[in-house]
Amino acid sequence: MTKNSPARATLKLIDTCASTSSAIERDAPHGLALMALTQTAGRGQRGNSWEAEPGKNITLSMMLRPEGVEAARQFEISEAVALAVADTVESLGIDGVSVKWPNDIYVGDRKIAGILIENALSGTMISRSIAGIGLNINQRQFHSDAPNPVSAWQLTGRDHDIQALAQQMADNILSRLGRDNHAEYRRRLWRGSGQWPWRTPDGRRFLASIEAVDPDGHLHLSGHPTPFAFKQIFPIL
Repeated sequence: MTKNSPARATLKLIDTCASTSSAIERDAPHGLALMALTQTAGRGQRGNSWEAEPGKNITLSMMLRPEGVEAARQFEISEAVALAVADTVESLGIDGVSVKWPNDIYVGDRKIAGILIENALSGTMISRSIAGIGLNINQRQFHSDAPNPVSAWQLTGRDHDIQALAQQMADNILSRLGRDNHAEYRRRLWRGSGQWPWRTPDGRRFLASIEAVDPDGHLHLSGHPTPFAFKQIFPIL
């Protein structure tokens, strides 16, 4: 996926910024990860903010410059990043780690990490991707109205070195890029088997099971001939 891709990511640590995804320079090289100890306006999916106690969690954005990835297959990047973050969480001895479609990281039914990927195009190809990642590590309590956050500290009862973990996670992302991660992504999906409740944006609710995820990220649910795009369907917690 990348030519001369570095085996080890470059981690740049800054004290504070509004959002690492906004602060990272657009001409940054492939494999550069910008991590802020304090992020004052971190962004999540659907325009939500990301709660992160200063100095307690991983909040970073990583520049990725994939080669040969068509815009129609940009979900390959999301799969690689999500699985790399899941690998990092599992390295702490935490069980029950899964990927909630499209790319939140869950432990059981609780969210430990969120991922927001912004892609730029050159014609029909991806020219760069900025992967913004928030991973809850040493935070003891959460105060936002997010329904189900959890941290590594709450799960393991001990503190972890956030800088070392950030480097490990960034290295994991580079390792995952360019591999065929699709089958593993499908296996590791949260609620990937059995029937579960879903809802549409207009409030309609139904039970369905995940049948497949297309290479472009569209989700196939049982009983529905047309696949769903992100924001067209939501699981009910």
